[in-house]
Amino acid sequence: MNGGRLPSLMARIINRKALIVVIVLSVASFAAGCSSVGGDPKEDANKAVSAANRSISEHNKLFGEARSTYEDVKKKIETSEDPSKEKDRITQARSQMQEARGNLQDARSSMQEVQDLDVEPAVKDYAETLTTAMSDQLAAEAKEIEFYGILEKDPALKDERDKAVDLLSEVGDGYEKAEKSYDEAQKLADSKPKLIQVPGSKS
Repeated sequence: MNGGRLPSLMARIINRKALIVVIVLSVASFAAGCSSVGGDPKEDANKAVSAANRSISEHNKLFGEARSTYEDVKKKIETSEDPSKEKDRITQARSQMQEARGNLQDARSSMQEVQDLDVEPAVKDYAETLTTAMSDQLAAEAKEIEFYGILEKDPALKDERDKAVDLLSEVGDGYEKAEKSYDEAQKLADSKPKLIQVPGSKS
């Protein structure tokens, strides 16, 4: 095994994911002004966003725990004469990541609800773009989890290195696609600061 190869691959996706997490946390709240007979779409939209934020928070917590485990595992794989001893911990962390991904799916569902409400078109556009970004991220996360599945079976990547490298390339492309969608959502929010209030943005 090339001793430095595995850690460099792991660092690549960890760094990319950290950037996405920061952007995902910029889910907005919506300003007053959208109402209708029989209900308050603005209030319903904010409830959906609050639910999304809770799911995102849990997603990030679980992913952080899983990545901390992988960080420790990769160091041990790099120095161990028997990387197979780390299989159980890889399995545990992969399960945490799958659970985390489920939370992001819940967040996406919450944002999809906003698109069905009687709210301003800009709010719907924001929710739709953010939903697309989450879908892109979920697709990338699925491939990342697939990579860890390969690592679980072949911790030293003696037999599956080429497949793993190709998969990581797809992971990187997927996160870049998600990042562009998150950027577009941020631009939409910035263009309507009185309607879409994103934590940390200037309005």
